[in-house]
Amino acid sequence: MSIYSNWTNYVVEYVKENGEPAFWKEYAKVEKSIYTKALAIDGGVISGKFSELVKEFDVNEIYFMGFLDGINESIDKELDLEAIESDSEVSFKIDYEKLYFNMLDSKADYLYTLSQWDRIFSPEKRKEIQKTWRESKTVINEVKVGRNDACPCGSGKKYKKCCGK
Repeated sequence: MSIYSNWTNYVVEYVKENGEPAFWKEYAKVEKSIYTKALAIDGGVISGKFSELVKEFDVNEIYFMGFLDGINESIDKELDLEAIESDSEVSFKIDYEKLYFNMLDSKADYLYTLSQWDRIFSPEKRKEIQKTWRESKTVINEVKVGRNDACPCGSGKKYKKCCGK
């Protein structure tokens, strides 16, 4: 069984036994510790043998796989998590903007408020990313049907006499 499968099974079992809030409370502590170290790495390049990275970040294999699962969408080239074993070489570069955006998206305030972000982004840059994130959540309906326009349903009637009633 792969480490990734162990990770997903661990999450399912933990949630069954203790509930989802308990899992996130527990995992958030570990995740915060990992990100504190990861964001301090110059250039955001993390590489090495999986087992050595586990020791370097001072976590077990399952939690480090959870970290990789979480950061996988925020790196230069996504990893094939199913293929990673203890002796596998792992190498990736963190895309900081994408990572910050994804942290905002997942409402992980315990991560996007880490002090390590201060050396990566200026307060203005963080505000710019937050603005972009907020705008991505706003739905704008650009095509407005006027009340005297033909109804978009195709009935041939004016909108006000059909669907706009």
